[in-house]
Amino acid sequence: MPEYCNRQAYAVPSIFSSKYRSAAYKAGIMSKVSIEAFNAIIGSELPAAAETDIYLQSIEHGKAELVLPYSVSALRPGGTIAGPFMMLLADVCMYAVVLSMLGEIKLAVTTSLNINFLRKPAKTDLVARGSMIKLGKRLAVIEVSIYSDEDIVAHATGTYSIPPQT
Repeated sequence: MPEYCNRQAYAVPSIFSSKYRSAAYKAGIMSKVSIEAFNAIIGSELPAAAETDIYLQSIEHGKAELVLPYSVSALRPGGTIAGPFMMLLADVCMYAVVLSMLGEIKLAVTTSLNINFLRKPAKTDLVARGSMIKLGKRLAVIEVSIYSDEDIVAHATGTYSIPPQT
């Protein structure tokens, strides 16, 4: 957990259990960014994410899992977590997925993000699980599912623009 986040880690069955490990992981292809390095990026370069205490829980090549700790400051009228907080969580998760495959490329940026809110989340931490759908030379397509108490509450897809490699 990052230094700026002083909350307990959220225990949740993970897509990173051995049952769900990707072929890349099994072949020995590791993430190009560590949990510590990505959490440092959140703390120093993603201030909106840092303010919400979002942190990376696990990462492997082409996959990432982040947590948005529950906070009353994220609620909207009606007592549900506001959509922009879930969109932020999805976008940061997509960024982690991209960096897991390409390394620390700061100019990889969101070009599109679509999210479907499926049900009202419980009053608990949200967990975002993202994976790469397709990585090309200039674009990356990623999907993220957001869970609350292991129930899916939102699904997002997005495209990241990859800067030219020199």
